[in-house]
Amino acid sequence: MAEHSTPEAAQRRYRMKRRLESIEETRRRITAAAFELHATVDPSRTTVSAIAERARVQRHTVYAHFPDLQTLYLACTEHGMRVTAMPEAGPWAAIPDPDARLQHALRELYAWYRANEQMLRNVLYDVDPSATQPTEPDLFELRTRALHQALAEGWPVANEAVRPTLDALLSHALAFETWASLTRSGLTNATAVELLAALAGAAASGTIAVRPEPGIPDQ
Repeated sequence: MAEHSTPEAAQRRYRMKRRLESIEETRRRITAAAFELHATVDPSRTTVSAIAERARVQRHTVYAHFPDLQTLYLACTEHGMRVTAMPEAGPWAAIPDPDARLQHALRELYAWYRANEQMLRNVLYDVDPSATQPTEPDLFELRTRALHQALAEGWPVANEAVRPTLDALLSHALAFETWASLTRSGLTNATAVELLAALAGAAASGTIAVRPEPGIPDQ
């Protein structure tokens, strides 16, 4: 009889499955603990000891799963985007009219910004000097690029010369800093969306366009 069908082999497979599940659960607890601390006390002030205590593990267990801070930050980013339900590009891209798509997208994104404002301020504005700077874009940046691409598709522009202005405006509209500045100045989410949608329409039509002056390089 083949070994894989014996009771002993079945028990080994079961123990291995439980061990893998335990390892994955520990990793999830560490990631969740780090994310919760990053969202409340900033990444640069989050210690490994605090993460271990919150996750109910030893410090060496944290290091076993995440040998450096950059690895931990990447896991936290993925976890945070998932648990907070950051908007995705697919549903936006399915809206054919670019103006309707932009307004829907900004309403959704700005609602997400408002719901997660403190966490985003902590994570986006905090710089941890002990963390290795990433050489590749992280998942948040990749998601933002995908959101921008979804918004930029299908705009009927007056001429291709105004495309850079439109693209820059769409990128600016997506930024957390843009939302924060507009709402801090007294605009509601709805008014901010209307303003930026109007500006995007003006940019696409060529009503507004910014071009470098001849002979003067961009600074």
